[in-house]
Amino acid sequence: MIDLDVVTLSRLQFALTAMFHFIFVPLTLGLAFLLAIMESVYVMTGKDIWRRMTMFWGKLFGINFAVGVATGVVMEFQFGMNWSYYSHYVGDIFGAPLAVEGLMAFFMEATFIGLFFFGWNRLSKVAHLIVTWLVAIGANFSALWILIANGWMQNPVGAYFNPHTMRMEMNDFAAVIFNPVAQAKFVHTVSSGYVLASIFVLGVSAWYVLRGRHIELARRSMVVAASFGLAGSLSVVVLGDESGYLSTEHQQMKIAAMESMWETEPAPANFNVIAIPNQEARRNDFALEIPWAMGIIGTRSLTTPMLGINDLVEHAKIRIAHGIDAYNALQVLRADKTDTQAQAVFDEYWKDLGYALLLKRYVEDLNEATDAHIAQAAWDTVPQVAPLFWTFRIMVALGFYFIGFFIVAFYLAAKDRLTVSPRFLKLAVFTIPLPWIAVECGWFVAEFGRQPWIIEGVLPTYYAASGLSVADLAISLAIFIGLYSVLALLGIKVMLHAVRQGPDEDPKSPANDFAASAVAAK
Repeated sequence: MIDLDVVTLSRLQFALTAMFHFIFVPLTLGLAFLLAIMESVYVMTGKDIWRRMTMFWGKLFGINFAVGVATGVVMEFQFGMNWSYYSHYVGDIFGAPLAVEGLMAFFMEATFIGLFFFGWNRLSKVAHLIVTWLVAIGANFSALWILIANGWMQNPVGAYFNPHTMRMEMNDFAAVIFNPVAQAKFVHTVSSGYVLASIFVLGVSAWYVLRGRHIELARRSMVVAASFGLAGSLSVVVLGDESGYLSTEHQQMKIAAMESMWETEPAPANFNVIAIPNQEARRNDFALEIPWAMGIIGTRSLTTPMLGINDLVEHAKIRIAHGIDAYNALQVLRADKTDTQAQAVFDEYWKDLGYALLLKRYVEDLNEATDAHIAQAAWDTVPQVAPLFWTFRIMVALGFYFIGFFIVAFYLAAKDRLTVSPRFLKLAVFTIPLPWIAVECGWFVAEFGRQPWIIEGVLPTYYAASGLSVADLAISLAIFIGLYSVLALLGIKVMLHAVRQGPDEDPKSPANDFAASAVAAK
């Protein structure tokens, strides 16, 4: 059995690297499309200010992309270092979209990024515009395949457990690709990137206007960002609702924990605006509810009840019992592959095998599990409610704030008053860090809410870790924290330097040598 301290340190290390990496990903996704829009206007109008806009924001894109690549590569190595059993158990499935991402999307993106920076004076206007659009498409393709892999962990479709190889194996690649959870996560995630990049462009441009620098370039940048950001912020809320609706079908415990819903709500379910969850007492000490709201949001009907945590735990107990039957049948099949009776039992209950593995924390022989052990394992399926409840509400509150923010920005842009509204300009500057808080909250809800599963209903997290020592992980974690802290400081310093330096005022100057060199070095 893997020591839980090892699991905790492995989770902490991956969480730190993943959340640090995702500081750069959404800005890359959004800035890529903003660059394509700006250069499209340049090609259509021939006005050189749009070219300089594309080059300036492209410099910031290049710096961000370089740091993002450096931090993203490390994450894939951690699957082999810290999560070796996970890699063995589901590598045939999880590795497929990662391989496609590496071979197709990343190579496509990296190749065209080089052409973007070095091709300004070597390609025609139209050819360079095509390159820029391919950079944007490549960046989003890269996100697609990563989120297909992550979506499979949330909703493992198109695969089955092979009792002879003792691994999950893929039997429907199309089901993995078109997994509804993965598709919903993709569009929601990239839309959040569009919002973040739009606020970044708006905020930096507002800072220039407040300081009386680069007014024309900043004004045009804000107009593009206001329009793009408004569309992105509306889509984030709509697509986030779709993602939540799918979770009510595939991850009911996550939804119940996010809503601090301990008891099953009769249709239509109420929505807890504010609650004080009490995990030990398994109830809320206080709750402020909106009648019917959760039923409409979560089930899109007035007749469907929503299961609460307590009832879902009782359902988990049943699945654990079935999982024990599957586990016993598996032991028979390993000794005799021709045992048809054992095969029939396994075929009926293999989807509950992961629930039986939850018992391994308490007993080595599952047949020795008592009712108390089963109850403990069933309650392990409940994530920590309070962090999920409040993190989700921070994310949602910020989402609605962004809609209001962009409505005001779009209105001022339509009236050509963006550059003469100092209150809004100051607000735009102070809003810059908020979308990063929102996206990190979103990933926390998605990943922390899935616990105790590394693959929903299939493989418990504690079962998936490598057999490393606490000392090994403590040393590597300290190294990661040190290196990433230095990298963060350098990245922020370089970005701030580029922002302070501002766009090149010479319309004939070549593309930014620094950004091009940084990307080429990667």
